[in-house]
Amino acid sequence: QVQLVESGGGLVQPGGSLRLSCVVSRSIFNILAMGWYRQSPGKQRELVAGITSGGSTNYADSVKGRFTNSRDNAKNTVYLQMNSLKPEDTAVYYCNTKSGLWYWGQGTQVTVSS
Repeated sequence: QVQLVESGGGLVQPGGSLRLSCVVSRSIFNILAMGWYRQSPGKQRELVAGITSGGSTNYADSVKGRFTNSRDNAKNTVYLQMNSLKPEDTAVYYCNTKSGLWYWGQGTQVTVSS
């Protein structure tokens, strides 16, 4: 069983920044690839960013240059630094991983609005 807990969401003005965190319950975190997804009302859940166990990252075109995905294996935590936020970034953000099964966190709401 793997549990993921996201935090760090909130309300921010356009152009602002937020840092999301996702803490993973298992000590095998350092061998897990992690992903960040988001879902806004009426839209499908989409991949925002991913990070491998070795630290290689990939990003959706819509967030390249604005979002940075990182991990701290000592803290079993993955981060998503979000800069230059836009109203279209408004969504519930989820982290996920696969360890046999797919596991998802409960999500954290990010709202970008003036």
